[in-house]
Amino acid sequence: MNHSRSNADAPREPDLPPYQVVLAETDWGSLQTAFGSGEDLPKVLARLLTPDAKTQVTALSELGEMVGHQNTIYEATAPVALYVAGILTHPAATTPRPYRNVPLRAALLNWLASTAYDASNEIVGRTEQYFPGHLTPGTIVASFRDLRPMLYRAVSPFLQDSHADVREAAVVAALILAEHPALAEHRDHLAVHARAILDTSSDDPNRRVAWKALEAWGHDVTDPEPFLEEPWDWRSYSDGRGNLEPPF
Repeated sequence: MNHSRSNADAPREPDLPPYQVVLAETDWGSLQTAFGSGEDLPKVLARLLTPDAKTQVTALSELGEMVGHQNTIYEATAPVALYVAGILTHPAATTPRPYRNVPLRAALLNWLASTAYDASNEIVGRTEQYFPGHLTPGTIVASFRDLRPMLYRAVSPFLQDSHADVREAAVVAALILAEHPALAEHRDHLAVHARAILDTSSDDPNRRVAWKALEAWGHDVTDPEPFLEEPWDWRSYSDGRGNLEPPF
């Protein structure tokens, strides 16, 4: 594909606000979560930056319940996602997860991927059939989807990370976020990463995300889609409270 625009002239995704600003300037108590207001969210978010891996993973699991319960986007989901994306480069993100030599950064990226999937074209298209107006500008889901270019900018530096788990988690998150029209110019590049997941990954949910992206972007995918009947969901297989115990 020929690009007449140089990289220097290419549009740039907007920067994330610093995570400290998100934490301090969000009116958490006014935002809806699955269990009431978000007044307790700052304490949970702060625990992601503690040096204790079990505390970090437990906090991430709590966030999944509070702002992602039943795969739903709540008012508080957007600022939580901005905070999680904002700490990807924080030293605390390099803490190894309990019983595994995998940095927390992979879990953070998986969390972002799962949350983005809850607002993906596949999911909102299905919901729109039963709840017309779900994507009307200004609605909770539509507003969250508008953040995808900003979240992509935070995720994309890890597409070639030296750690395989971080790299794969970043690719999956980027593939889901790149459904946004403003990110279309990145899809040819991401397709290379998607094919690498199909070729090398043993994780069927991640393979399904890669397969679906390639199919949606008009690439030839000759193999059958993995797990046609199962939607991709980070919470169903990764980084939950069950990972706080040693594997047997």
